[in-house]
Amino acid sequence: MQLLKTKNQQIYYNPTFVSEDIESIFYPQYWQNKDLILGCATGRGTTWFIKMPAIEAALRHYRRGGLLGKIINDHYLFLGWSKTRSLLEFKLLEQLNQAGVNVPRPIAARVKKKAFSYQADLLCEKIADAQDLVAILKNTPLPDTIYHKIGQEIQKMHQAQINHTDLNIHNILIDKTDKIWIIDFDKCSKCKGDSWKEKNLQRLKRSFYKELKKHNIHWHESNWQALLAGYRA
Repeated sequence: MQLLKTKNQQIYYNPTFVSEDIESIFYPQYWQNKDLILGCATGRGTTWFIKMPAIEAALRHYRRGGLLGKIINDHYLFLGWSKTRSLLEFKLLEQLNQAGVNVPRPIAARVKKKAFSYQADLLCEKIADAQDLVAILKNTPLPDTIYHKIGQEIQKMHQAQINHTDLNIHNILIDKTDKIWIIDFDKCSKCKGDSWKEKNLQRLKRSFYKELKKHNIHWHESNWQALLAGYRA
């Protein structure tokens, strides 16, 4: 990984994937002008899917949610470079990749400081031919072998001591080879001990019940037991 540093900006990037002008790659218009936009997903903001020369990528500009987000939108209080959201997520993804956890590879992260606040962007790998569990379970049930693999992947993440504070079934993907992926590590962190791990699992279980009530997904309690069996194996 390399660092480009100026007075008011820091960019971490992987030179294996970045051959373009590093200042340009965080602007969707740059990729639109090259006709390299593959699509987008909208939520709190827009995530752009991009065909880079070496990798397919997802570009996200960090935006606030809730009432505060309507006022401040995309600025965060600056408390030091090491505490900025995009650089933290970039480094977590790097650690998880090194630990063998199936997460997107980090490509580049930028922080732009403005007085006492900052703005942040992240480019990471787009997982090809994958759907999240909600999209899949709306249409079809999954065998217990898949839930067992999900539990194993969560255990790998926990063995790396990474606390995914928003572990839910929107953030677990399955690709066309049945490989399990975990995504969205914004505001997550490395933690000591084990007490937080059960809270991660219970949050995930609540998300299954939430989507069962909301969308009547194909899921039942025995699937959860299969997931736990994989986690404890």
